[in-house]
Amino acid sequence: MAVPPEKATENIKPSRHSARLWPWIVGALLIVFVAALITARYVASHAEPILRARVIETLSARFKTKVELAQLNVSVGHGLDISGQELRIFGPTDPNPTEPGVQPLIGVEAFQFKTGVLGLLRSPMHIDTVRVQGMTLNIPPKEDRSQVGQMSGGTGEKIKIIVDSFVCEDTALIINTHKPGKAPLEFKISNLVMKKIGTGQPLRFEATLTNPKPVGDIHSDGTFGPFREDEPGDTPVAGEYSFTHADLGTLKGIAGILSSDGKYKGTLARIEVEGSTETPDFRIVSTSGHPVDLRTDFHAIVDGMDGDTYLEPVNARFLNTSLAANGKVVRVKDPAGHDIELNVVLDHGRVEDLLELGVKTDPPVLRGDIALKTRMSLLPGPADFAERLKLDGLFHIPAGEFSNPKIQDRIDSLSLRSQGKPKEARRHDEDTVKSGLDGKFRLDQGLLSFSQLHFSVPGTNADVTGQYSLDGNTFDFYGKLKLEAKLSQMTTGWKSVLLKPIDPFFHKDGAGTEIPFRVSGTRSEPHFELDFGGQKHGAGAIAGPTTH
Repeated sequence: MAVPPEKATENIKPSRHSARLWPWIVGALLIVFVAALITARYVASHAEPILRARVIETLSARFKTKVELAQLNVSVGHGLDISGQELRIFGPTDPNPTEPGVQPLIGVEAFQFKTGVLGLLRSPMHIDTVRVQGMTLNIPPKEDRSQVGQMSGGTGEKIKIIVDSFVCEDTALIINTHKPGKAPLEFKISNLVMKKIGTGQPLRFEATLTNPKPVGDIHSDGTFGPFREDEPGDTPVAGEYSFTHADLGTLKGIAGILSSDGKYKGTLARIEVEGSTETPDFRIVSTSGHPVDLRTDFHAIVDGMDGDTYLEPVNARFLNTSLAANGKVVRVKDPAGHDIELNVVLDHGRVEDLLELGVKTDPPVLRGDIALKTRMSLLPGPADFAERLKLDGLFHIPAGEFSNPKIQDRIDSLSLRSQGKPKEARRHDEDTVKSGLDGKFRLDQGLLSFSQLHFSVPGTNADVTGQYSLDGNTFDFYGKLKLEAKLSQMTTGWKSVLLKPIDPFFHKDGAGTEIPFRVSGTRSEPHFELDFGGQKHGAGAIAGPTTH
């Protein structure tokens, strides 16, 4: 017979035995809770000395040297939160003798990481990520690096902590040197992420470097290592980089926004770099200010231990001109900066492009094809770009044309008269005469000097010496004109008759006429003078154009 539901529930009542268990269960839970609190307090109070000892032991075992850790803090939450301040790892010698006091090899202002409570009891302890702020890496001078390599050799001590990755902010890498006149090479790395692939394998990294001059950020990712402690310069390195929105205005005398990208490989002491740059508005502010679209492709060898760079080569293009350069960029200490020495070859270019880039006058005074070879030096220091730039070379312009009508008209007339065609010179019936120019030149302090300048047009040759300032305010050339025609053949009428008796006085060295002359003034206001007295600056010169 079935029992009604209400009767069944009446029969289910807590037994006296089960009722007695509840106080014990509650009490056990309270004991567990209290034990957990006590354990947490114990861990919090004992984790700090345990971790402090492990950090110091690990680093001491790794580097066999003195390690200092000013402060270590531990808090218990979801695991252990650990933070530390003022970690210092010293070497056998002072790695940076330029700074007062003994500098550490590695200095860290602050670091943080997390680990589980049970991880504290394991050896080695495994940590996923350590975050580091304000790390300074001091690489000793080359002569002292072997001692640093000996610091990590054959300790036989067990590493107590293993870290998978480091995330670093505001890192400074300083490569020191004993070379006279050389300053330490310093890199400011705003963000750096390093990940270890495995034992004996290279580190993978991503880094953002703040470039001081020109100001801009360089982003790079690649591989580094495994580190050669005995010979740091042999440490392998490879990767790619990008450098964007670099303001060339931070380099006195030039301006423009540069971007560059490329790749690199090799060892720390010999890094091969291939890349390109684009500066759509490059200009030399102090001498011309005219913007040009400058693009380059380059192959360079960089010594990552001292920052010296060897360009092999740089191919540059702007307007309708291309050139190639080889040379070196060497860091110097006093004045601080880079000493740039290049050999430049321009096989096919336009003279107006060079003047557009380097001279204020607009339009450029001369146009035509040009070939050029020069040694270029850009000295370090606070002075303007134009004052620090030095050139010493040769050039050839086979058929130049002057943009100033006054100058070109004189050249046209001179050519016709020197060929004995004075009537045609008056009519200007013929096309513009092209001028040939060859010479040796030097640029120093913004002044272009010609020690040997040969000028030629049909009927005329001239050997000239002179100067031309990049700002266009100085225009001073003097020399001798050698003409095919005699003086009397260069004019007509009674002037021709009067000049015939003096033709023999100007008939020299096989030329129909040889006349000393001078061209001075400015590009916009040139003055032509006969210079019978051989006066370099016009005292005693006989004024008047040679073409009259």
